[in-house]
Amino acid sequence: MNHMKFLSQSSPVGAPNYWPFVKMHGLENYFVILDRREIAKKFEVEDIIRICSTNVGAGGEQLLTIERPSPDGLMAGAYAAMRIFNIDGKEASACGNATRCMAYLLLEETGLEHVLIETAAGVLSCRRTGLRHISVKLGPISLDWRQVPTSREINTLHLPLESGTLSDGVALHIGIPHAVFFVDRLVLDDIPRFAPAIQNHPLFPEGVNVSVAEVVDTQTIRLAVWERPGILTKACGTGACVAAYAAMERGYISASKVEVHLPGGQLQIELIENDMVIMTGPVAFCCHGFIESGAMA
Repeated sequence: MNHMKFLSQSSPVGAPNYWPFVKMHGLENYFVILDRREIAKKFEVEDIIRICSTNVGAGGEQLLTIERPSPDGLMAGAYAAMRIFNIDGKEASACGNATRCMAYLLLEETGLEHVLIETAAGVLSCRRTGLRHISVKLGPISLDWRQVPTSREINTLHLPLESGTLSDGVALHIGIPHAVFFVDRLVLDDIPRFAPAIQNHPLFPEGVNVSVAEVVDTQTIRLAVWERPGILTKACGTGACVAAYAAMERGYISASKVEVHLPGGQLQIELIENDMVIMTGPVAFCCHGFIESGAMA
């Protein structure tokens, strides 16, 4: 089925306040996707929370919308723009798995092998690399404390924070703030216990995604991520990118191509010049349908 054609449908007869959606996932990182290029309906925070709810909505870790690119985006060659909303209704600048899912839809629409997507973190280059496999170029990754940001100047390669088994982390920015902590053995049950104190620490005025990484060998990392606003996700694309970058900066890995194993599956991360990364992995479809638009009018 052409999922983009479904997204362009009008509401069912007799149900004018319903809007088509597609639900996708990248390694069990779930997204509800709406196309707003023709009708840019207004969102209220309550709408986003309801749509993302697994109890009363379509259920997802983020809501994604396809938008018309801005004039600057058009100048840069963007085919479409993407907005990203977390389950608390707040807008995020970047999400690697979301970008791969969005790219697949737009490549399906265009029939092309390559597409540029405008995001709040810049115009991202996305490419088809196999059957429902997409790569996206992300970055640059920054260790500058002002970009992360932190509330005061610190050595971002050695965070002055500790929570349980998490200590001596690395703070980075890749469109959104991340803190990566390396451990001898990754224990998923520890993360909800110790990560929230880092996520909500005053050192991070915008909060922070907390990645916990175990370096298996010089080209393999096991990873789990506690995402803002407080979710232990099955996969985080930007988290995989910064974990590989931080491991290289610390001297824990030597290969420029790294396999990152997350609870939901595996991503390939390639560290390239100018502090950029290429992330490659699969996307999949869950379902499609119509959702009540509520205040989105």
